[in-house]
Amino acid sequence: MIDRTGLASFLRKRRAALQPEDVGMPRGQRRRTSGLRREEVATLCNMSADYYARLERERGPQPSQQMLASIAQGLHLTIDERDHLFRLAGHNPPPRGSSSEHINPGLLRILDRLEDTPAEVVNELGETLRQTPMGVALTGDTTRYTGPARSMGYRWFTDPGARDLYAPEEHAFMTRMYAAGLRGLVTLRGPDSRAAYLAGLLLDSSEEFRRVWEDHEVGIHPHQVKHFVHPEVGALELNCQRLIDPGQAHALMVYTAVPGSESYEKLQVLSVIGAQALR
Repeated sequence: MIDRTGLASFLRKRRAALQPEDVGMPRGQRRRTSGLRREEVATLCNMSADYYARLERERGPQPSQQMLASIAQGLHLTIDERDHLFRLAGHNPPPRGSSSEHINPGLLRILDRLEDTPAEVVNELGETLRQTPMGVALTGDTTRYTGPARSMGYRWFTDPGARDLYAPEEHAFMTRMYAAGLRGLVTLRGPDSRAAYLAGLLLDSSEEFRRVWEDHEVGIHPHQVKHFVHPEVGALELNCQRLIDPGQAHALMVYTAVPGSESYEKLQVLSVIGAQALR
């Protein structure tokens, strides 16, 4: 059962505790609000300001689990705070651990400060949970996929266009890497896991996947230097740094180029293209 008073109080307190710079927003020169404005929180949560305001005023319908997940992420809640939010709204909290899509606030704070850098947060199945604007400019909006196609490894074997962004000489290695990574996850998470479900789908639909799966390779790790072929700026050689959140099985991937290199100059061009696309 929803606790409207408790929910409203919790939302107000969490909103007041956040500053614009905590969530990657500009402060502005004439700001009087001690924390975030309701309109700012609504933007972060991808919902209307009116809907969010009604929750803080103890009005409106019971929020759905999907809406609560957006609020929890928008307010940069910890996993314990997220679970508390769900219970106040009359729902059981989502599972924790490898299947959780709630991003650690620490990773979000770092991501929010990387607007001029390609970066993304992915889970262990290669599903993109959040991207920076430059991340979208580099790889496209990879959060838009639904179902099994959310996984980059699944798309690699089922969507020929998924390989266009990567240099052809990398394809054979990446094929082995994705199959080996999924093989390791199936063993780690078990036969009833989402990893096992994806493996079953690929075994039914991809001859190439069946072939490399039979090799039973594990422990093939991504190269630190990645070679992209971008449709707008061409070849890019980027270093990929990974920051791991082991509790949630998420990774923050940050792509950078060596200063002064051709790829560095192309990233500057890509930032302009990305800014124009956003406008």
